[in-house]
Amino acid sequence: MTPSWLQKPLANKNQKKRPFVLSHGVNANCNMRCKFCEYWKETGKEPPRDEVFRLLDNAKKFGIGVYNAWTTEPLLRKDLPLIMAHAKELGMVTSMVTNGKLLYERVEELEDVDYLSVSVDGTKSYKEIRRMDFETLLKGLRKAIEVRKLQKQENPILMNCVLTGKNLDDIETLILLAEKLDVKVSFEPVHEFPGISQEIWSEIGIRDKEKFHITVNRIIELKEQGYPIINSKTYLGMVRDGKMDYKCRASGIIINITHDAMPKPAEYIKSLLGTL
Repeated sequence: MTPSWLQKPLANKNQKKRPFVLSHGVNANCNMRCKFCEYWKETGKEPPRDEVFRLLDNAKKFGIGVYNAWTTEPLLRKDLPLIMAHAKELGMVTSMVTNGKLLYERVEELEDVDYLSVSVDGTKSYKEIRRMDFETLLKGLRKAIEVRKLQKQENPILMNCVLTGKNLDDIETLILLAEKLDVKVSFEPVHEFPGISQEIWSEIGIRDKEKFHITVNRIIELKEQGYPIINSKTYLGMVRDGKMDYKCRASGIIINITHDAMPKPAEYIKSLLGTL
């Protein structure tokens, strides 16, 4: 089902302020069972390919220039390469967010993905957080780096890390790994949201504020030294101090559509990304 706002793209022909990024829930299942996440429990039916193609066609007519495939795990979708190829044929910039579990098996199929983001929430703490061996992830990540070089992909892979009470001791190691692998790394603090038990939040939430401040200060120091951290020092300072003193423009730039073609506000997406 195509969202109503995309069904009549020419009606907004002269609209000056319009989104140019479509972030799409291309499927509704996950191959991980992270205990701090509820989204893998909310399974659903992935949209048929023809509906996705129609969504992309209308999005392009509407003026969308970027297509991002996300949630719950895009690589579970067998025809994902065809979808990304269709977006590229329309002239869109393409991106994808993955948990990395299937990277080793499927990375050769991602030649039409311009920007690849992989969730990497630590090193020693990774298995406890994600319930998967870190070496399995690293194996896929290393292969992805090599394959994308052979494919002459210009954009480095991004490792996205959610800061939690479990991984603060791993952060500097993760940054050094990003430097060694020649990839980028970004950080986002975990956001507590309804639906997760208080027991889990007591375990995963950031309770040691002093340690958190020290960790983020170290991230800032390493950024100043030239390490491949994409967050700005201003943003990292706000994360450290818990004062997000800015007006988020995401809702004017990004349209977020779930697998069942329902739009979601930017605030919802921000809270979700802080749990991936």
